[in-house]
Order: sequence, then structure tokens, then C-alpha cells
Amino acid sequence: MGIMSKILGGGGKRSVDDYVELDLDDFAEAHAETGMQVHIAEIGDQSDVIPIKDAVYDGDFVIADITRHSTSDRTVEHIIDELRQVAREVDGDIVQKGDDQIVITPTGVSISREKL
Repeated sequence: MGIMSKILGGGGKRSVDDYVELDLDDFAEAHAETGMQVHIAEIGDQSDVIPIKDAVYDGDFVIADITRHSTSDRTVEHIIDELRQVAREVDGDIVQKGDDQIVITPTGVSISREKL
């Protein structure tokens, strides 16, 4: 199997030897140069929204877990409205993925509504 068929997916079966484990320490310098970070957050109550808003205002991407609330909960409605306002203010985007996640992006980043 040549290199191009490995890259383009030559249709052969994969084995453990086809994959390389990456050590994150090797990429420490690249992390320092990034302009945007992806944050993972959990929303338990209204106070958890503040660091999310700060991250989006700072130009970062946030994936927030809202599984502690039902989607019909008024607290979640209020939180989503507040985060929508932030997305509008920074000209970013916001979507709710299923009943358990909200994705908020900063300026210039839009979220495709189509699955790959």
C-alpha cells in the first residue's frame, strides 16, 4: 500500500499499526500561538453563564453541556436567550445540539446546520 492510497483511503483494512499515538507535550509551542480556544462548559445554574460569555467576548469557541436542565425549563430558556444576545453582539453564532449541548462561536465563525 503506497502513501497516496493511505492518504486517500485505498479501501484496505486498517490495523493498529496504521495509527500513531500523539503526545500532546510535542505540541505545547503550537498551543501558545493559537488565537482561538475551544472551551467545554457545564451549565448548572445562571452563574455558570458568566465565564461562557467572557470566553465568547474574548474570541473563543464554547461547547456547553445543559443536561442538568430539561429543555422546557425556564432557566434554560433564559440562559439560551442570554447566550443568543452574546452571539448577536459579537457577530458570532449559536446552535443547540440535541437536548444536551449549546455551541456558541465568536466573531466571524458560523456553524453549519447541515451534517457531514
